[in-house]
Amino acid sequence: MSATANDPNLKYLTKAREQLTKGDLRNAAATLNKANALWPQDARVHMLGGLLAEKAGNVKGAFESLRKAVSLAPAWGPGLLELALLLARQNQFQEAVETAEKVAALEPQNLQVLAGVVDIAHRSGHAEMAVRHLRRGLVLVPGDATLQRLLARDLSELGRHDESLAVWDALIAANPTDTQSLVGRVQACVAAGKAADAAKDTSALLALAPDDAVYQYYAELANGRTPAQQPAELTRPLFDGMAEIYDQHMVRGLKYQLPKQVADQILARYPHKKLNVLDLGCGTGLLGVCLGRLEGALIGVDVSLKMVEQAARHNVYDRFHTVNLHDALKDTPEGLYQVVAALDVFIYAGDLTQAIPNAFRVLAADGELIFSCEIGDETGPDLVLLPSGRYTHKRSHVEALCKRAGFDAVVIEDTVLRHEGGQPVHGFVVTAHKPA
Repeated sequence: MSATANDPNLKYLTKAREQLTKGDLRNAAATLNKANALWPQDARVHMLGGLLAEKAGNVKGAFESLRKAVSLAPAWGPGLLELALLLARQNQFQEAVETAEKVAALEPQNLQVLAGVVDIAHRSGHAEMAVRHLRRGLVLVPGDATLQRLLARDLSELGRHDESLAVWDALIAANPTDTQSLVGRVQACVAAGKAADAAKDTSALLALAPDDAVYQYYAELANGRTPAQQPAELTRPLFDGMAEIYDQHMVRGLKYQLPKQVADQILARYPHKKLNVLDLGCGTGLLGVCLGRLEGALIGVDVSLKMVEQAARHNVYDRFHTVNLHDALKDTPEGLYQVVAALDVFIYAGDLTQAIPNAFRVLAADGELIFSCEIGDETGPDLVLLPSGRYTHKRSHVEALCKRAGFDAVVIEDTVLRHEGGQPVHGFVVTAHKPA
């Protein structure tokens, strides 16, 4: 569908788009009403109406308008693409992927469509689909660095490390000071279990920015050392990017049930909900959702502002702090909480020699620290950083830290934390009790 000099709606559509871009929803609605009165069967009006409805928080209305646009123009790429994107944003991934593939077939040369399709593939967790369309994009735009970086990361995600490294090599050969590609190649080496191969790149990065915490972290890895913790500068962008799809990814995709299990444990002890809870690494608020509103306070801590924004939507947390858990514990006054929870977060926090004693300090008498870890080999080091970028902890070491901190009872239960690649990720849950 193209605009012509005889297009009676063009001026209204252009104006409505400008108003939507500025967030002027009231006037955008008025403009679209004029366009609809002039030409009720114009698919473009209904498409923009769908975007307007979504911005206004009316998801049902957004779907109705976009499906109307598609019914009026079934082979019109923009309408189909916006429907596919909305489906992906609402975690309806199967239909989103099917619709995206249809748009890609209709408009194989359209780079805007390509970008939308790749975004949908990433949101849906379809790395193979993303790779296929990114390769197609590189035929259309040979040498495009952005597409190459995305391709390299997806290949690494799929475990195709040699292919990923070949793409990074080509990017760096073309631009030796491209920090994004240097970091990408370092990450690919780490994911492939070849951290030592990244030593040259980490040296180059530190020469450019010696105080960069992420570069320092990777330099330690490349030189055979295990960093004590991951810098917030590394984890924050990761979780900011996952925030909108985190719940769907974790609960449905990875069968993550730990928040429900721990919430049930907490509520069994405090059925009247008269307690204060500190939720370290609260993420999108899955524990809070399972706990519901408390008569005390539920405080969330997370380095990712985007994650916190998702958690705030549940309206069960009283306050949030966007800091790493080590700083949160260090700066919290003693004796405030009946429960401190840290679910699936110590796998990024690393060394717990300060975190566990600080958690003991902020707990009230008779309080409990409840946390999970990925299980480490009892014959190996106390702390191991896996190629996945997550830490494992030894049960014996964690138990010793808890007892040394002053906890009088430490219960450790083996569990499956989540599933990845169809395989269970084994870990354990610790409940450590502070004396009354």
